[in-house]
Amino acid sequence: MKRIVSAVNTVAAVALFAMMLLTFADVVGRKLVGNSIVGAVELTELSMLVMIFLALPLASLAGEHIVFDLTDRYLPPRLLHLQMALAHLVSAGVFGGAAWLVWVKSGRTYSMGDMTARLEIGLGPFHRLVAVMLLLTALVHLALIVREWRHRSDPAQLSFGGHAAPKDET
Repeated sequence: MKRIVSAVNTVAAVALFAMMLLTFADVVGRKLVGNSIVGAVELTELSMLVMIFLALPLASLAGEHIVFDLTDRYLPPRLLHLQMALAHLVSAGVFGGAAWLVWVKSGRTYSMGDMTARLEIGLGPFHRLVAVMLLLTALVHLALIVREWRHRSDPAQLSFGGHAAPKDET
C-alpha cells in the first residue's frame, strides 16, 4: 500500500512541477521573446487535473479534508466513531456517484473524439483518470468506515484528520 501511495504522490508531484516549469517558461517567453508557448494553457489545465485527482484519494486517506468538529468535544467516543463512519459513508456515496457520472461522460468524450482546441490532445483518457480516482476515493472512504468500526470501543483510536480526538480543556 505504501508503494502505491508513494507512486501516486510522485506522479502528482511531477504534474505539479511540470505545471510550474511550463508556466515559468511561458511567462519568460512572453516577456523576453514576445511569444508564449503554444498550448501552454491546455497543458497547464491537464496537468492540474492530473495533480488534483491523483491527490484526492491521498487527502482522504490522510484525513486532510475540511472537518466540521463543533460538537466533537461534547459527544461520547462511541457516538463520535458512529459520526465519523456516517461521514465516510456519505463521502463514499458522493465520490462513487461522481465517479459513475464522470465514467459515463468519458464514454461520450471517447465516442465524440473530444480534444483540446490547440494541441488536439484527446480528453477521454483524462476523463477516465478522473473517474477512476473518484472511485478510488470512494473506496478509501469505505476502508475508513472499516477502520472506524474496528476502533469504535477505543477512544484513543478516534481519528480526526489523522490526529487524536480533541481533549476537553475544562
